[in-house]
Amino acid sequence: MAHRFAEVDKLRDMLRVSAETTEDHLTNISRQDVLTRIERVIQTLVTSVSKGEAPVLTLINRSSWDNVRFQESVGLVLKPDASVVTLRCDCPSSATRFSLILKLLSVIYKLVQSDSYATKRDIYYNDTQLFRSQKTVDSIVDDISCMLGVPRRSLNVLATSKGLISGDLCYLEEDGTMVDCRSSTTAVPVSSNVSGIGHIVSSAKFILIVEKDATFQRLLDDDFCARLFPCIIITGKGIPDVNSRLMVKKLWNTLQVPVFALVDADPHGIEIMCIYKYGSVSMAFEARSLTVPSVLWLGLLPSDIQRYRIPEKAVIPFSQADERKINSLLNRPYIPCQPVWEREMNTMQRLKQKAEIQALASIAPHFLTRVYLPNKLRHGGWI
Repeated sequence: MAHRFAEVDKLRDMLRVSAETTEDHLTNISRQDVLTRIERVIQTLVTSVSKGEAPVLTLINRSSWDNVRFQESVGLVLKPDASVVTLRCDCPSSATRFSLILKLLSVIYKLVQSDSYATKRDIYYNDTQLFRSQKTVDSIVDDISCMLGVPRRSLNVLATSKGLISGDLCYLEEDGTMVDCRSSTTAVPVSSNVSGIGHIVSSAKFILIVEKDATFQRLLDDDFCARLFPCIIITGKGIPDVNSRLMVKKLWNTLQVPVFALVDADPHGIEIMCIYKYGSVSMAFEARSLTVPSVLWLGLLPSDIQRYRIPEKAVIPFSQADERKINSLLNRPYIPCQPVWEREMNTMQRLKQKAEIQALASIAPHFLTRVYLPNKLRHGGWI
């Protein structure tokens, strides 16, 4: 009991972190500043050509753990001395990516200059032969954002959201459209321009992040939001896209209420929860606008497999890939400050078992929504 109250006190301290500082960081950089930064990059390349040198683009290596450090109040952040990779226009291994970055810089410059927007999907379909895949566009846009030191939304490039949201929430889109998420049967797609959202109205006592769409739909079908009113539920449908993460962050900044994670009791589910809470290596340069370090692990806990006597037929044995992933998670820099998480992961590793949230249905069809979640929230004093 003492540990639970200590956790509550710690969360409340985190909720008191200055929202003003966070909001200042979220403020978009001016259009002129973005244009100036692009012009500096091009000017450097032109100068190299004028000297008879091969132009070079320098990018931060966004895939290296050596380039990030853990900051408890934020999560995984980029080191000031992060290593870089260089792309030379005269090098066969990097010439293609070099040219694609220049192409996208040109597109972005025109968008910002004209104060217009395009989705990453629009950019890809405007020249599929050039980009070859949507993933290429996505990666290069993030590289440019990191290289220029500006949030992606300041590049006027939007991403089509895959997330869904429902519950006690209304807000206005940037164009003045009112969005009402209070329907008990259907969810609302997460906005493609979260930074443009304003006039958020909600009395929610908590926000519940749901790992998978199937579980999210189950909560909707069982009228979960009405049963535990007022609350908000959101899903990024697996590994969350940036917009889903921005939405959780924006709601937490605005409402200052507890944020819980409902994920599978497996290494993949824990990884997804860690992304919401502490961020990812590839997006560490934008950690302060994406992470919510106060996220609490509500379930499904590995210890719940035995605690609730989930039938053996609903439990899945560990694979070698699971073993590698759990070892990787246990070595993450943020685990030492999460002893409860560490114990749960050690339990999973010892039992060599995992379970999906749907396994609770093997106890009773509505066990998740009518017993498991209400009991967890009441025991913690959240409802």
